[in-house]
Amino acid sequence: MVSKQKILIVDDDENIAQLISLYLTKECYDTKIVNDGEAALLEYKRYKPNLILLDIMLPGVDGYQVCREIRARENVPIIMLSAKGDVFDKVLGLELGADDYILKPFDSKELVARVKAVLRRYSPVKKAPEPVPMKQVSYPGLTINLSNYSVIYNENVIDMPPKELELLYFLASSPNQVFTREQLLDNIWGYDYVGDTRTVDVHVKRLREKLNDTKHWKISTVWGIGYKFDVLDD
Repeated sequence: MVSKQKILIVDDDENIAQLISLYLTKECYDTKIVNDGEAALLEYKRYKPNLILLDIMLPGVDGYQVCREIRARENVPIIMLSAKGDVFDKVLGLELGADDYILKPFDSKELVARVKAVLRRYSPVKKAPEPVPMKQVSYPGLTINLSNYSVIYNENVIDMPPKELELLYFLASSPNQVFTREQLLDNIWGYDYVGDTRTVDVHVKRLREKLNDTKHWKISTVWGIGYKFDVLDD
């Protein structure tokens, strides 16, 4: 029997939390509700959810801090919930490691669709075992291996969430080719992704924080278009 995927719902509004739980239970997910940030930090260790729906405005420890602390330890997918629709709030949530950001009030179908989309991106696709060529690209001081999801930079292993690594590999696999943000969303996040192109900008920013430009290569911004992995002449 296939076990149900578990979703931790963190919201201090009990009515909203129960409503979300009802939507997800109908879709055959197992849910657990907590109403504050401290309880969320304790419960995610015990419950070991496949995904966390995290309200920002929580009593005590707010959603931003909860996201920051969980992200420092694990890569469990996080969708933030908030009535705050400012661009600053959305970008801050994404920069702290959230995978998506949903505004309240939300449509039940949209919520379920976003949950499914995020879980799909984190779930390995089951295929019949067969020999596959190693997916790896290398440049001076940098090796990106998509087969085992590893990045070696200046002889050090760099920890990266799956989407950061996939974005880096995609760009580096087509050196000097310009990709629009929409193309990167489609190829990395999938055609059914319901977020916006700012997600790409946030992930590129994180990559640049971990990988400094070198005289051999760099991740370049093509203003008004998107990004490319520049391979430079010595």
